[in-house]
Amino acid sequence: MMISVDPVRWGGAAAAVAAYAGMCLALLRARSSLRKDGGADNADWLVAYASQTGTGEALAEHTVATLRTGGLSARAVSVEHLDDATLRGAARILFIASTYGEGDAPDSAVRLARLLDQPDLALGQLHYAVLALGDSSYANYCGFGRRLDAALQARGAQALFERVDVDRGRAAAIDTWQHRLSHLAGTSDAPDWSAPSYGDWRIGARRLLNPGSAGAPVYRIDLLPATGDLPGWEAGDLVQVSAPGEPDYPREYSIASTMGEGCLSLLVRLHLRDDGGVGMASGWLCREAREGDPVLLRVRQHSRFRIGDNAGRPLVLIGNGTGIAGLRAHLKSRADAGEARNWLVFGERNEAHDHFCAGDIAGWRQAGMLDTLSLTFSRDGGSVRYVQHALDAQAAQLRAWVDAGAAIYVCGSLQGMAGAVHDTLARVLGSDALALLDETGRYRRDVY
Repeated sequence: MMISVDPVRWGGAAAAVAAYAGMCLALLRARSSLRKDGGADNADWLVAYASQTGTGEALAEHTVATLRTGGLSARAVSVEHLDDATLRGAARILFIASTYGEGDAPDSAVRLARLLDQPDLALGQLHYAVLALGDSSYANYCGFGRRLDAALQARGAQALFERVDVDRGRAAAIDTWQHRLSHLAGTSDAPDWSAPSYGDWRIGARRLLNPGSAGAPVYRIDLLPATGDLPGWEAGDLVQVSAPGEPDYPREYSIASTMGEGCLSLLVRLHLRDDGGVGMASGWLCREAREGDPVLLRVRQHSRFRIGDNAGRPLVLIGNGTGIAGLRAHLKSRADAGEARNWLVFGERNEAHDHFCAGDIAGWRQAGMLDTLSLTFSRDGGSVRYVQHALDAQAAQLRAWVDAGAAIYVCGSLQGMAGAVHDTLARVLGSDALALLDETGRYRRDVY
C-alpha cells in the first residue's frame, strides 16, 4: 500500500517541531542564566524564601538585615533558584516557607520539593532553620514548612533551632524568630521589623456586579485615600484590608485597577457562612461600611504576579470568578500601552448574570487590544464548561502562543480552577516545558 505524503503538511509539522525545540532551548538557556544570576554565591548565610504573595520575601529581607547587623555575610534568594549543587555545598540556610491552601507549597517551591525527594541527596553538612508561615483555620496548618523541616532532617541536615510556626502573621512568633536570629548574629541591635502601617481609605463607589446570580454577590468597590494622593502600585499587586472585627487578620485582595484610573478598585465576593452569617472582611466591605467610614488598607507588592520581564511578550491570561480582578489590571495596563497581543480565558456561572467586566472586555476587543477571547459559563451548557476545557479545545493555539514567547498568568480559585488549569497546561505543553516556563518567570499565578 502506498502512502501519499503532503509536503506542505510535512513542512508545517517540521516547522512546529523546530519551533518547539527552539522554545525548549531558549528556556534551558534562561534557566542557566537564572542559576548564574540568582545563585547563592558570596554569602556565608543563605536566606531562602518560598513566598506566594510576598510576605515570605519581606521576612527574608528582614532576616538578612538582622544577620548583617551582627557582621555576618547573608543573602536572600528565592527557593526556585536553589539547585542540587547549592544544597549539597551550603553550610547554613535559613528557610522561610509560606503555605497556601490546604498545605500546598508556593509555586516557587516546586523545584525544591523535587530536589528533596531525591533518595541519594545527603545534606549532613547543612545547618538550617525553618520559619513556617500558615493559617491555623486550615487543617494542614503550616503544611509546607513542616514537610520542608521533615525532609531536611531526613536528608541529615542539622537544625540550628526548632521550627517556628507563624499563624496568620502573629507578632509573637515573628518575635521568636527575630530573637533566634539576634542570638545567631550576636547582636541585640536588630532593625525594625514592623510592617507598613495601614492607611485610612474611604469607599468612593460600590456596585453589585451580578444581580440575579445563583452565586454569592460580587461587588466592585472603588476606594480612595481619606487624605493625600494615591500610593503607587503596579498591575498584579495586592492590598491587605484590616476589618474592624478582626484587625489582626488582614484579608488580601487583587487590585483590579491601574493608577491612571484614579482609584483603587477591588472585586469582592461576599462570603456566606453555613450559619447564615457573612465573612468579617467581605461583609464589612460589601454591606456594612458606609461612604464616610474609614477602611484600613495597605498596598502590597506582588512581584511574582507583576509583568516584570514579560512586558514585551504576548500574554495568555486565565482566570475564573473574582480572579478577573488581577487579570483586568494587566489588560488595562496593556491596553493603555497599546500592547494588543493578549488572550483572555475567563469562566463563571451564567453569562447573563456573571460576566464580570463585560464592558471593559468588549471595549478592548473592539479596539483590537484582545487578540483572542475565550469565555466559558458552566451553567449555560455546552461542551466547553470551564476554563481548562477552553484551553484543551484550543491546545494547538496555546502551543503556538508559547512557541512565540508568550507568558501565562493565572488568577482565581486554588480549589478546582488553578489545579485543573495547571494539569491541562502540563498535558498540552508538557510537564518539563511548563516547569521551565515557571522557572523563567513565564508562568505566574495569583491563586487563593
